[in-house]
Amino acid sequence: MALVKLNNNGVKNATAFGSAVTSLGSMVFIKKLTASSSATLSFVHGSGGVDFSTYKEYVFTFKNIHAATDNVKFEFNGSVDAGSNYNVVKTTTMIDAYHGESGSYGVLQYGGLSLAQSTAFQNLANDQGNANDENVGGYLHLYNPSSTTFVKHFTASTSRTSHNDISAQQHYGGYFNNTADIDAIRFQFNSGNIDAGDICLYGIA
Repeated sequence: MALVKLNNNGVKNATAFGSAVTSLGSMVFIKKLTASSSATLSFVHGSGGVDFSTYKEYVFTFKNIHAATDNVKFEFNGSVDAGSNYNVVKTTTMIDAYHGESGSYGVLQYGGLSLAQSTAFQNLANDQGNANDENVGGYLHLYNPSSTTFVKHFTASTSRTSHNDISAQQHYGGYFNNTADIDAIRFQFNSGNIDAGDICLYGIA
């Protein structure tokens, strides 16, 4: 790999820099699910090309996730039985930042949507609006889901437009407290359908 020479003007050899970056790994596209008044969107190992055993890191991206119902929560859960049940015990934490279109609010806080040894679905975006221009975007990282030795960590970040015209960003971290392999992930709103939007799954090579 070529060396990159740095000076006061920054990177001198951009080509060498590009080569260095690409050698760190790449995102490998696995599957895309598109919602159309869908109750849930689920990625199940062994179904439709989904594979949770090849890579040690996976990324789900959310784009224009639109709720059919106003003031709802976008959420996810994992499964250890190929999607028969989505109820893996998890412990999580979250930080919430938001600001209103009118200039109101302006808050950074520890959020109250964390879980402690709970089988419930984990929130990813709360108070989501369903106006025509309101949606959720973001990502979820899942680390080494096929491990049968360790708990499975995850991190997530979303940006949403809430039902009361607030722009909010939420950051999550946590782990599935189970040494069985996680072989399915489900996304849903806590009430009503996913009206539109898509979720893509990538492996990190």
